[in-house]
Amino acid sequence: MMRGRGIHWPWLSRPPRLRRPPQRPRYGWAQRHPASTGERHHPDGHAGAGHPGTQASAGWPQGGDAGYLADDAPAPGSVRLQLNALQALCRQAFAVRLAAIAVGAPFAMSNATDGPPRYAVLAAAVLGVMGSYAMLRDWDRFGPRLLAHPTLMAVDLTFGAILLLTASPASPLAYATVCTPLLAGLLYGWRGSGVFTGIQLIVLLTVFRAWDHRPGAGANTLLIAGFCIGAGIIGVTLRNLMFRFGTASQALSEANSRLAVAEAVESERARLAREMHDSVAKTLHGLALAAEALAASADEQDPHTLKRQATVVAGAARRAATESRALLSDLRRHTDLTSPHGDVLSELAACAGEFESRTHLPTTLIHEGDHPTVPRTTAHHVLAIVSEALENAHRHAGATQVTVELNVSDTEFTVRIQDDGVGLPPEVTLTDATKTGHFGLLGMTERAASLGGHIHLNPSPQGGAEVAVSVPLAHPRAPSTPHAPHTPQEEAAHA
Repeated sequence: MMRGRGIHWPWLSRPPRLRRPPQRPRYGWAQRHPASTGERHHPDGHAGAGHPGTQASAGWPQGGDAGYLADDAPAPGSVRLQLNALQALCRQAFAVRLAAIAVGAPFAMSNATDGPPRYAVLAAAVLGVMGSYAMLRDWDRFGPRLLAHPTLMAVDLTFGAILLLTASPASPLAYATVCTPLLAGLLYGWRGSGVFTGIQLIVLLTVFRAWDHRPGAGANTLLIAGFCIGAGIIGVTLRNLMFRFGTASQALSEANSRLAVAEAVESERARLAREMHDSVAKTLHGLALAAEALAASADEQDPHTLKRQATVVAGAARRAATESRALLSDLRRHTDLTSPHGDVLSELAACAGEFESRTHLPTTLIHEGDHPTVPRTTAHHVLAIVSEALENAHRHAGATQVTVELNVSDTEFTVRIQDDGVGLPPEVTLTDATKTGHFGLLGMTERAASLGGHIHLNPSPQGGAEVAVSVPLAHPRAPSTPHAPHTPQEEAAHA
């Protein structure tokens, strides 16, 4: 591996010590030059830091100790966008410098005397044009060298001084000198900008002393000196602005990632709470009722009654164990519910039949419209809502009959569960019910929202309550949690 060699200027750089092994960047202008990878071999065999520009990503200084002054903004961890912007600014500065040298070189040649002075001016003009064109044409190749070796900037400044000293401060070459402080600010920070701006001011003072006999030389020199100071400040300001913007963008990206993780955790907790409420909690409630019935009939000497009650308790326990295993299996592996499709009508018929056989409550299924076939996840959530509504009619409404009605239109399908029970008080709404600990209604609302649908509680024509859920005939959206999720223990406690 090549070493990033060059003259080390302790007054221009304070390189930090890198703890991680060097890595070759995969992008940008550091890809073609090993000096920009941050690798430097020491006698003890450890990799250290080199000059500015030999740090981590594409050669820009990293960390709080990498700046040239304490108030220099450190480069963020992910600087691709910022590097591209700074590279574009540097190339534009070299483009302006190239144009100024090309226009002002004839002024210098016309003022140079014959012989070696003219050859020196010609060489300075050619080297200045070639250097600026090389930086403009192939920054990815030569940019890291300029960043790692500030002496190259000093050499370029010398060529510009020769041309300006020959052409006078009133020539277009004076504006080429403004690019040097600007580039120093973009590349080296406050200290580098101050050093090169000071050198450029000394050059301008020397040029003024040589051309003070010409009218207007003092005003032109003062104007260019002000431009140099302003360009240095602008370069450093843009550099720090880019890096601080990158740091803020990285912090925002990390915050968004943490927020996405938190939302995913809350969504999964809400899903788990709904599944436990609609499966294990209901089964355990039935198990408790069966156990109470068994305890009440324990004093009876009828063995058939005891056997039947014990069979019910055993069946409920086995069902709770099966549902618990299914829930745990779903937590350990994600079940694909989107590939197969579900037949809503067939599954509603099976659900109503199972409910009627288990509770001996007459249940009627009515179907109007087409035969809807929806994704499995949609059918799963709709059946869970219907099951919860049927259980509420059986446990709390005191109903003697239940009707399940399926209506299908061109854009959505609606399932209505009606009973002839006591119904809800007139002042109670769905929002009030979900806020007062009715986690079954909360789960129904969340399931409908996750499908892009909505749910309503209305008085039933039969005198009881009606639960109506409408779901669009489209692919379901990502699950959402319109209310704060509750723990499974709270769900089971309020079942």
